[in-house]
Amino acid sequence: MEIRIDHLTGAEIIALISEHLESMFEQSPPESVHALDLDKLRSPEITFWSAWEHGELLGCGALKDLGDHHGEIKSMRTSAGHLRKGVASTMLAHIIKEAAQQGYGRLSLETGSTEGFEAARKLYERFGFEVCSPFADYIEDPYSVFMTKAL
Repeated sequence: MEIRIDHLTGAEIIALISEHLESMFEQSPPESVHALDLDKLRSPEITFWSAWEHGELLGCGALKDLGDHHGEIKSMRTSAGHLRKGVASTMLAHIIKEAAQQGYGRLSLETGSTEGFEAARKLYERFGFEVCSPFADYIEDPYSVFMTKAL
């Protein structure tokens, strides 16, 4: 698996982000969806990676700089045809490693609280993330779970 910085211009990644956004809006009310669209993912404070194998897109993930050595994991998504193959674990390990190398002291994330997000929450727990209070500009929301990990 090759993980590389992605500038969000290819048809495959644009389609995956579109699928990601659709899924988020299907599982949560609009005011509780915190997934970023393509323009917001292209912000300078975000590094975005995609995972590829044999020319096929496997998944993606991003790291947002919140300042003060604090990063936020964004846009973790595995392509539908590659679920349960270790793509998300490999991407998450990559993001954690990159964050540590860049001097981040803490990584946080927001994910959903409903059943459809259970696998994501378990993945983050396996990597040492713990439930925490809202961070950055987030507020308490019954559809959100906030997690954090010291690096």
